[in-house]
Amino acid sequence: MESVVIIPAGKIDREILRDISEALQKVFHCKTGIHQEMSMPLDALDAKRKQYHSSVVLKKVKSLKPENYTRALGIVDVDLYVPELNFVFGEADIYSRVAAVISLTRLRQEFYGLNPDKKIFRLRAIKEAIHEIGHTYGLSHCENPQCIMYFSNSIKETDKKEPGFCHVCRKKVNL
Repeated sequence: MESVVIIPAGKIDREILRDISEALQKVFHCKTGIHQEMSMPLDALDAKRKQYHSSVVLKKVKSLKPENYTRALGIVDVDLYVPELNFVFGEADIYSRVAAVISLTRLRQEFYGLNPDKKIFRLRAIKEAIHEIGHTYGLSHCENPQCIMYFSNSIKETDKKEPGFCHVCRKKVNL
């Protein structure tokens, strides 16, 4: 049976971890578990950018995946980037298809100077988790702006997406 272990980095709210876990179970028909906290890899921090290199974090998540799980999802609350982009909401290892990481930082309304909204934050976190785990199932970015696999270059694009797959992507992963 397919399974996803969630690996939080530092103190991540247990409620959001449970919400993401339940959403992954429902969407991917898989078993999930929540692992003990990991520390952020020190070499991931770019002090000038004040961001963490997501590929370095992803590598650590992959190394911590227990053998009894088929996939691992790291959840961090720091701003992530890859060198060619200003930021990323997350990243997946599309080659090994066993690990992904998401950041909660830019999913909060407060990041944009707005009042907190727990419902919006929860939905965004679930969307990003499903999107990145979707990559571990071999899905690439979709051209349908409502599909969860659409590439989000902004929080507005994330908000426009549905929390599920379009019929084309669903067919590709047999869900």
